[in-house]
Amino acid sequence: MPDSRPQPPSRPPSSSAPAPGPAADDPAPLLLCGARLADGRTVDVRLGGGRIEAVGTAGSLAADGTRIDLTGYLLLPAPAEPHAHADTALSAGTGGPVPYDPRDVQGRATEAALLQLGHGATALRAHVRVGDVAGLGALTAVLRAECSLRGLTELTTVAVPRVLTGVAGADGLAALRDAVKMGASVVGGCPDLDPDPTGYVEAVLEVAAEHGCPVDLHTDGADPAHMARFAAMAGGLRPGVALGPCGGLARLPAEPAARTADRLAAAGVTVVCLPQGGCGAVDRRGTAPVRLLRSAGVRVAAGSGALRDVSNPVGRGDPLEAAYLLASRHGLSAEDAYAAVSASARAALGLPEVRVEAGFPAELLAVRGDGLPGALSLGYSRIVVHRGRVVARTSAVREYCGPAASTSSNSSDSPVSSTEGEPGLPRQGRGSV
Repeated sequence: MPDSRPQPPSRPPSSSAPAPGPAADDPAPLLLCGARLADGRTVDVRLGGGRIEAVGTAGSLAADGTRIDLTGYLLLPAPAEPHAHADTALSAGTGGPVPYDPRDVQGRATEAALLQLGHGATALRAHVRVGDVAGLGALTAVLRAECSLRGLTELTTVAVPRVLTGVAGADGLAALRDAVKMGASVVGGCPDLDPDPTGYVEAVLEVAAEHGCPVDLHTDGADPAHMARFAAMAGGLRPGVALGPCGGLARLPAEPAARTADRLAAAGVTVVCLPQGGCGAVDRRGTAPVRLLRSAGVRVAAGSGALRDVSNPVGRGDPLEAAYLLASRHGLSAEDAYAAVSASARAALGLPEVRVEAGFPAELLAVRGDGLPGALSLGYSRIVVHRGRVVARTSAVREYCGPAASTSSNSSDSPVSSTEGEPGLPRQGRGSV
């Protein structure tokens, strides 16, 4: 089975790490050969300058640089992770409150980003608590992790204060403003935890408007009146508003749920659902009603949420698992499910569109499989391309050992072959590795 542990960066995370050199900014030409696309074509893809230079039939493109054989792999636009919690990731085993020591947060945030990169996510939006017990130390640590990971993955941060209204909220509001000045690129939070949810959203939108930042809020979405006010306040805000995980929408009666979906669509709000479970900022679990939202015209992206923290001690942070759950549990086609973790997730993050076509960014994921349903089901072996260069590989080999009687067979079409004294172990079961 797969060993998906990430390879560490060449140097330990450090705020003094130098920016990537020319190799990261201007990668050598790369030719991906014999890859299958989601539409069934088998192609060669040439990359250069961080973009896709050409796509041609298999064998038609000359290799100017490195050549990688992708026979047996499905080549897809890389997924993005629109909802992670970098400051609490990998903290489930601490046996107490989440440690907010900056060195600990930086190490866990770096490891978590590399794990998710290994799964294929070349961009990551990390929600980070600011104010109260965390102060600004956790944000500082995640920003340092962001610097150390440049050239490997694109990590952006969301500042998440707990309370913003009344006397108790003054410190949180000050911390939020300081966080944006420090480098947090998105303004977020959880209005459900504030005594005045509407006032909380007003404060967040005000700070976002001052700095021209996107907004990304946690809400369960179970109160139609609050959701209607959120949509009215957020309507037309640029560069965009996301809400998630909105699992409470699925618990509403059909009529108020449909009205809420229509209001979110009219406001241009993106809903980021969490098929793998909740996160610490929202008490209740559940997945937003993705089919209802999509039918109303809401952009629905899917994220991972908790990654082995107290909210989900076994969270994997795998976009393909999120897509698998959307397809297997929520009735989406494999294509629509994958779009939720790729095209829609990238749009929610304000990233440019990716297609496997000339001129588009070279943000790609190669997954072993003969089609998208198979890749979502058993997509263990993966090759990840960020800015035109391979940044992660995961290889999985499955072997079978037949019964003793089978190993003595000399039939050429036997699924199990053997050499003297040991059973043969066919690899992967179908096809070659």
